[in-house]
Amino acid sequence: MNNRDSNAEDILAQAASLRWELGEKVHETLMESIFEEAAGIANDVVSHTGQKAKVWDRSLDWLFTSRLTGFPIMFALLAGVLWLTITGANVPSSWLAWVLLDTVHPLLKQGAAFIHMPWWLAGVLIDGMYMATAWVVSVMLPPMAIFFPLFTLCEDFGYLPRVAFNMDALFKKVGAHGKQALTMSMGYGCNAAGIVACRIIDSPRERLIAIITNNFAVCNGRWPTLFLISSIFIGGMVSSPLLGSLVSSGTVLAVMMLGVLFTFGVSWLLSNTMLRGEASIYSLELPPYRPPRFWRTMYTSLIDRTIYVLWRAIVFALPAGAVIWLLSNVTMGGETLAVHIIHWLNPFGVLIGLNGVILLAYIIAIPANEIVIPTVLMLTVLTTGTAGVGAGNGVMFELSEGDTAALLHAGGWTLLTAVNLLLFCLLHNPCSTTVFTIWKETRNLKWTTVAALLPLVMGLLTCFFVAQVWRLVAGGVTP
Repeated sequence: MNNRDSNAEDILAQAASLRWELGEKVHETLMESIFEEAAGIANDVVSHTGQKAKVWDRSLDWLFTSRLTGFPIMFALLAGVLWLTITGANVPSSWLAWVLLDTVHPLLKQGAAFIHMPWWLAGVLIDGMYMATAWVVSVMLPPMAIFFPLFTLCEDFGYLPRVAFNMDALFKKVGAHGKQALTMSMGYGCNAAGIVACRIIDSPRERLIAIITNNFAVCNGRWPTLFLISSIFIGGMVSSPLLGSLVSSGTVLAVMMLGVLFTFGVSWLLSNTMLRGEASIYSLELPPYRPPRFWRTMYTSLIDRTIYVLWRAIVFALPAGAVIWLLSNVTMGGETLAVHIIHWLNPFGVLIGLNGVILLAYIIAIPANEIVIPTVLMLTVLTTGTAGVGAGNGVMFELSEGDTAALLHAGGWTLLTAVNLLLFCLLHNPCSTTVFTIWKETRNLKWTTVAALLPLVMGLLTCFFVAQVWRLVAGGVTP
């Protein structure tokens, strides 16, 4: 028995010493030699009849995976998908908002008055729960209904494995998995869907890294905040409307790229601390290109992804609407609870370059990021006492860009407030739908807590740092 133990220890010691002699890239070298040998055997014994298809596949692969053209094409396609999603969602979002907010809401109020429903019950159910849900549906449904089919079409065409191929080396350098590029891309539509997509990563360690960092991909619920604030405060500094739109779009793209940098940075940090380990070696098979099946793609995207994620968001938005109405209508000492909380949060908010309205809005909007802007507008009206704006306490509403700018400036907003809001929009806790999805996927309270609090802590520290540097450079000017 002792001899066996001694032999085993000798074998392990010899294996450990030989491992360093072989070098770090032994697995890649082994896989390359296997594939080269297989390709040589195939060329000797296999005859090809579909040469045109083979040449076509190789030509596309040369474009999509080349070091010169792979990344530019990838960024261009991503920008195109995002542009189609944002531009294409404007009309249906406006139409849904008109139907649900401007048409159905007054009818519900009239119905409540007709049946003599108590004012507080009508407020909670109609002005609170219904309005929050209507906002989520009108803002969230159209972008998802466009983004998910486009994403799935790229997947069916065979392009997404090429994206993973291009990003594999970068993710490997930070100790993550190349397939995290796919889950990150899915997160741009919805972080909850991106979390579910992490199932494609076999390694539990690397799957956790992908889950924790997916919140740095700007989901469609955050696009309205980014575009509105960048248009008012960044693009608004430019006199030309066309140039202003380009500047604001560039600002949003810069925020998105900053999220990619945070994804790499946090992945590296996790892989060297809490989730220490080496990136796993996997063979990525590049499937042949094939025409997407349009109708099947539409069904899969709309039913299995869009409706599923939207339903989860609605479930969490309903109680959020009730909380919004109660905070805006229940009074204490002559002021609503919302105003008291805003005054309590305001010193800390100003310290980090934000304000109490923004902090309370993000607390209320934990169930769904889509209601951040209407909640900010409603709370700003409450604190400033702006007359003739909105539909009343606890009722979310929408204003034109010019009226929104005037209201925010009346609330004391400055360029620093806008810049830090853009940063905090990128770096804050996931919505409750995403947190619930993380729990469902990990079944681990520790990692769910880390995934929920890590981006929030990073966001608060980043805003604090930017605010202090901003004020130092500006000579101590406060918002």
